[in-house]
Amino acid sequence: MEVKDFMIRDVITVKKETTIRELLKVLAHHRIGGVPVVDAEGKLLGMVSDGDVIRFLQPKARTVYDFYITIVVNEQEDFNEKLAHSLDFPVEKIMKRRELYTVRPEDDFENALRILAKHHFKKLPVVNQAGRVVGVISRGDIMRQITDKLLNS
Repeated sequence: MEVKDFMIRDVITVKKETTIRELLKVLAHHRIGGVPVVDAEGKLLGMVSDGDVIRFLQPKARTVYDFYITIVVNEQEDFNEKLAHSLDFPVEKIMKRRELYTVRPEDDFENALRILAKHHFKKLPVVNQAGRVVGVISRGDIMRQITDKLLNS
């Protein structure tokens, strides 16, 4: 089996300029946990997930730094203040850019499974030779397809 046999072809993506507010609306509307971030040509720039948003929006706790003589105190942030201040930031600020793993449509499906399992990813972008996102493969979709095949056999 190949990746193209399991991938979702109707991929929901965002641009790096998309605000976190807009991203949250996309995730909620489509009931998904993450999306590829692409440029104007559809080439993969990064990935952003609901976990990235949660980590970014988490208010900072009160921190005390003692530099022997000088003491610096970072006050605790209020969640509502952090939320109001952060929703208009671009997705580019929180997207994952490093250690991006991709697969191609003609890759062996087991390779995609290994990547998802090893790195605990929810979604894996599928790119063509030009680096454009042509699909996505997710753990949930894999489980549904496997279940359908088992139950319908």
